[in-house]
Amino acid sequence: MDLALLRTFVTVHRAGSFTRAAALLGLSQPAVTSQIRTLERQLGRPLFLRQARGVTPTTIGDELAHKAAPHLDALVEITETGLDEDSSVRTLHLAGPPEFTAERALPALTELTGDDGQGFALRVSFGNAEETLEGLSAGHHDLAISTARPRGSLLTATALCDEEHILVAAPRWACHFGPGKLRRKGASVLENLPVVEVHESLPFISRYWASVFDSRPAASGTVIVPDLRAVLTCAAAGAGLAVLPRYLCAPALERGEVVALLDPAVPPLRTYFLVVRTGTLAMPHIARAHEWLQRAAADWS
Repeated sequence: MDLALLRTFVTVHRAGSFTRAAALLGLSQPAVTSQIRTLERQLGRPLFLRQARGVTPTTIGDELAHKAAPHLDALVEITETGLDEDSSVRTLHLAGPPEFTAERALPALTELTGDDGQGFALRVSFGNAEETLEGLSAGHHDLAISTARPRGSLLTATALCDEEHILVAAPRWACHFGPGKLRRKGASVLENLPVVEVHESLPFISRYWASVFDSRPAASGTVIVPDLRAVLTCAAAGAGLAVLPRYLCAPALERGEVVALLDPAVPPLRTYFLVVRTGTLAMPHIARAHEWLQRAAADWS
């Protein structure tokens, strides 16, 4: 049986779409369709059910993928290991949210870009979860950091770490509440106060309100800026309240530039995931970066 046909089959199985598989393989969609039909003729059984949006594997298709995929991934690993033995430097294409990638991931990964013979070049793209996962699925990135766990078999996600969210403001705002007032009266104390956020929909404020106060925020954004580092700067300057991850605002809290307005018993958390296209951890440079980030995350608090 032609290995090229099996490779195309496994890619379609993981992608759930002839179109997406074609993009990943660098082939035209008719070529992918033709290869799958050839394989189906050879086996005498249908491998996929065609639907309005994509394809779903038949029982035989699932069984074949389960048997073939590990061996194809092993062949990729052998090939890639051989390539790594020459003098060429591999390039890792990483995508993720700008703040977390800049503050957490890049300081860890730049240690792997040295000239120890095992390093790699690094190319980084920023974007939200939807953008980074779409880019990873399309083959534009090798590794993505996402706050959303992807569905389907094309992408494989591993939990990386949790971040704690904190309600902060400049010290002058804290005096408006008085000792324990916010804890006693809840979100009503914060109504109509200025808010600094990354988007008009107030994603961080809304998640915090839902988790801590079991309500929706009544405030509207006073300053909207699409970068959490700028949100912190504006909050420290007194522009209003903000909800920020602890890793980002901890130094400002220590310096007294902002204060935490509340210390809930169960703080809101958000999980980050490391995501790759299924099977690509067979490539040494991707596997090394994946493992290195997991090790680094064990020390992040």
